[in-house]
Amino acid sequence: MTNKKILCLFDVDGTLTKARQKIDHNFENFLLKEIKPLSDVGLVGGSDLNKVIEQMSEDVIHRYNYVFPENGLVAYKAGRLIHHQSIQEFIGEEKLQTFINFVLKYLSQITLPVKRGTFVEFRSGMLNISPVGRSCSQKERDDFEKYDSVHKVRATMIEAIKKEFPNFGLTYSIGGQISFDVFPNGWDKTYCLRHLENEGYAEIHFFGDKTDYGGNDYEIFNHPRTIGHKVLNPDDTKNQLSQLFLLQV
Repeated sequence: MTNKKILCLFDVDGTLTKARQKIDHNFENFLLKEIKPLSDVGLVGGSDLNKVIEQMSEDVIHRYNYVFPENGLVAYKAGRLIHHQSIQEFIGEEKLQTFINFVLKYLSQITLPVKRGTFVEFRSGMLNISPVGRSCSQKERDDFEKYDSVHKVRATMIEAIKKEFPNFGLTYSIGGQISFDVFPNGWDKTYCLRHLENEGYAEIHFFGDKTDYGGNDYEIFNHPRTIGHKVLNPDDTKNQLSQLFLLQV
């Protein structure tokens, strides 16, 4: 690689870790000891900071140059909080409750193989909606992902919500195994790029696994300011990084 200032920006779930699992210790050493000396490294995900910590490390905001939970609506640079946005303030409580009430009513009228708890998770910059419930076990999570791939529970629910609220200005993004995110238009993962506008990067490489239309990596993968890399899993991410940084003559 040249001496250009480069940033590698990674989705977490399915890209650096297996779904909702902890990052492999050897892979993280590879990122920090072999890639970070050659490129700045950042993380961007739809989950809140606590979930990023669970999957990465307790001191994640200090290990990486940037950490962008909730698509960058919460943003850390070099361990310091630099930005915080609120969906509650942006939308307003009345609209928010109308929306949540519809979601809960919809879920009460469908039957799934199992239902657990925490169907709507309120985050700083978005709502996370899980038809099966976020308190499901890992096996139930895996089973729902397979069920959803056939029955399109999440996609069908999103279409129903769009029909009910055509003028709310919301984006719906399917990510992970069991849920989808809801946020104001423009608050997808490209939101984090506004924190990088004055950082002087010649290249921003983005790595993600949900890059197809409707996936939560789609917009940033296709953004003109990024070089997109579609990955299949953490092993594929490592292989692509090796090709990009370590195997060039």
